[in-house]
Amino acid sequence: MEIIDISVPIGPGMVVYAGDPDVYMERVKTIAGGSSANVSKLDFGLHTGTHVDAPVHFIDGAPATESLPLDAMIGPALVVDATALTDHIDVEALSRLEIPAGTERVILKTKNSALWELPSFSADFIGLLGEAAEALVSRGVRLVGIDYLSIGPKGNGVPTHVALLRAGVVILEGLDLRGVEPGAYELIALPLRIVGSDGAPTRALLVRR
Repeated sequence: MEIIDISVPIGPGMVVYAGDPDVYMERVKTIAGGSSANVSKLDFGLHTGTHVDAPVHFIDGAPATESLPLDAMIGPALVVDATALTDHIDVEALSRLEIPAGTERVILKTKNSALWELPSFSADFIGLLGEAAEALVSRGVRLVGIDYLSIGPKGNGVPTHVALLRAGVVILEGLDLRGVEPGAYELIALPLRIVGSDGAPTRALLVRR
């Protein structure tokens, strides 16, 4: 059995989406300072690194992350090879990707994976366009993941998010797929149980038996 951690490490100085809070970590108690244990405080946005989006992220009054269905985030998943695409994923591009009927968890590996090598956020990432998101909804997809910090293109991400979140599709963003070959896996993605939140940091694993 092979277990691949596709989560982005969280720490000060990491890349965050433009305008999102930076990550700060402070050791508030230290053994060296006379305390019985080291205790740290972590300050960061809920859409930092690998995370899920909840419907309330884009739809006022919609469910928060504690209501996301766990069974949508655990189970067979297909890592789809979209690395040849040079533009955002529209319906035509989506149709060319090899996604068999009945696939419930789709993880898009794109050229975005290389962006994790950069020291700061890049707006030059590939996203899923709204009509392509609607096409995935019509196929019965329950989870969509992608290898950068937003499933929707920068400046045009609202239609994508709304189409997926309104249908109850879990959005898993900020995946590190650099070391992952396309193909079939088992996905385990568990967000922190933060009541009322619009997003939640997530530890995501792919398992190949």
